[in-house]
Amino acid sequence: MIYGPVDFLALEFKGNQFKGEIIPAILELVQNKIIRVIDLIVIRKNSDGTHQAFEMEQLDAETVRIFDPLELEISGIIQVEDIEMIAGLMENNTTAGLILFENLWAIKFGEAAQRANGRMVMFDRIPFEAVNEALETFTRVEMAA
Repeated sequence: MIYGPVDFLALEFKGNQFKGEIIPAILELVQNKIIRVIDLIVIRKNSDGTHQAFEMEQLDAETVRIFDPLELEISGIIQVEDIEMIAGLMENNTTAGLILFENLWAIKFGEAAQRANGRMVMFDRIPFEAVNEALETFTRVEMAA
């Protein structure tokens, strides 16, 4: 079986009040078979800097209902070390969602590359903030010229 590339994403939300506003966007990706969520952890960091991590079965029923439509396939790949690293980066009084997802869109592409005897020489993800910043800079330079 060929798997697509897997990404690890940590999103932080201020105020320890994650309400699921981003779930519809993730759900659209899942329903369109663009990604498959294979692990998800929620971290709450308190105002005193302490934190707690919750796996899906440890969350309250209301929070679990928020995530239900994603058809999570919890793998347990996200480890304590990952949680501790992200908790160390989080601001106090925030909640973070740690999501591990497989890029299903890449499977057919990978299979086609293998059939064509292709070899991946490099793969790198450029964060959207860097792309936006570069394009804004390019636009300013072009407009000034």
